Amino acid sequence: MLDFLNSINDVIWTYILIAVLLSLGLFFSIKTNFVQFRYFGEMFRLLTDRATIVAGKKGISSFQAFCISTASRVGTGNLAGVATAITFGGPGAIFWMWLIAFLGGASSFIESTLAQVYKVKDRDGYRGGPAYYMERGLKNRKLGIVFAVIITFCFGLVFNSVQSNTISMAFSDSFNISPSVIGIALAALTALIIFGGIKRIAHVVQVVVPVMAIAYLLLAIFVVVTNFTQIPAVFKLIVSNAFGLEQAVGGGMGAAILYGVKRGLFSNEAGMGSAPNAAATAAVTHPVKQGLIQTLGVFTDTLLICSATAFIILLSGAYTSGAEGINLTQMALAEHIGPWASSFISIAIFLFAFSSIIGNYYYGETNIEFIKDNKIALNVYRVAVLGMVMWGSVANLTMVWTLADIFMGIMALINLVAIALLYKVAVKALQDYREQRKQGKDPVFHRDCLDDPSGIEYWHEEAVNDSSDVEYLERKVGSK
Repeated sequence: MLDFLNSINDVIWTYILIAVLLSLGLFFSIKTNFVQFRYFGEMFRLLTDRATIVAGKKGISSFQAFCISTASRVGTGNLAGVATAITFGGPGAIFWMWLIAFLGGASSFIESTLAQVYKVKDRDGYRGGPAYYMERGLKNRKLGIVFAVIITFCFGLVFNSVQSNTISMAFSDSFNISPSVIGIALAALTALIIFGGIKRIAHVVQVVVPVMAIAYLLLAIFVVVTNFTQIPAVFKLIVSNAFGLEQAVGGGMGAAILYGVKRGLFSNEAGMGSAPNAAATAAVTHPVKQGLIQTLGVFTDTLLICSATAFIILLSGAYTSGAEGINLTQMALAEHIGPWASSFISIAIFLFAFSSIIGNYYYGETNIEFIKDNKIALNVYRVAVLGMVMWGSVANLTMVWTLADIFMGIMALINLVAIALLYKVAVKALQDYREQRKQGKDPVFHRDCLDDPSGIEYWHEEAVNDSSDVEYLERKVGSK
């Protein structure tokens, strides 16, 4: 069974997805005039802009939406995924993780802006994502349903088994706790949150995500500073292995590209079609605001947190030890700061991965609602999520990662085709945003600025002036 899954995985990634990811990332970068770099400062401004922090009477704030998507991004991919990339692709895999983040920033901007443009109102505020812009932008509900089914299975079930598997490995190694006991405990904690809805999810992750990311980064900075003289050698190691100039641990240039792109996409999700589901929930005055903030999430995930893990591993001798996954990260950090590091990483991976379980669950929930708003179906999904969390804690490492790669690849291909067909809508929205900013305005979006506003439910004149939405925000923050 595993050999068959590996064959499917190789076909999807080796022959199709890597080329599509890199080429479309470059294409979107050119079409947006490299928005991921030119608007870097604007991304930070928007995070602290009062009009994006204050949510309307319904919905969640832009910062909360950022935290939900970052909760999904920041997980096992940042600690275990980076370690796996180095193990099988060599140090050069990190270079390709960086590249997929730089180019993927543009893809993330396109998909998240589209999610905002085509979002709809619901009882909690707003929802949207690839399924919605496939139905409303491409006028293809069947494709939207296919995507909704795949993302529900991929994130809610398969990816959550990866998260629980990594937590289980870390705690089993550090505290000698039975994987089955860990699985039951994780399922119980997950149940307490996922039956509370998007508001509870948002409140949890907006606290957990910043705290865990800052704590881990501070530790990584300490490791880098205390090994400062070795940094040039680490960069040289990464670059030389990236292009096959030296023999990588797991192979040459091909292995570095394959595992770097795979683990980079698993970690930052740029272009995969997952983060747009969170982006659509934000109460903002212009879709581009959330597009920019979600692009910042890609950089936060890969260029900061993944790089931190890579330096911790490569500044040690652990990456040649034969250890895999989260155990390699634990071993590397222990070499730097002592045996207590293993326990620290176990706690860190719990926070990283558990927040991902919460974020992943929501992606499935909103897509089930897209197919049909049915409480029975939603509760069946919730039970299935809990079951996969328990299964992942005792499953084989290779099996769960292979399943994750396959479904991630299929999902990304469908979404990339959709945003390639719709990218002009996001580019037009960016032009509108840029023009309003040049005039000194806080940009407010109207669907009439687009060439084809059909299929856009929310951004009409009445909605933008609705006191529960933009006007409410403006009263809250005051005039600019």
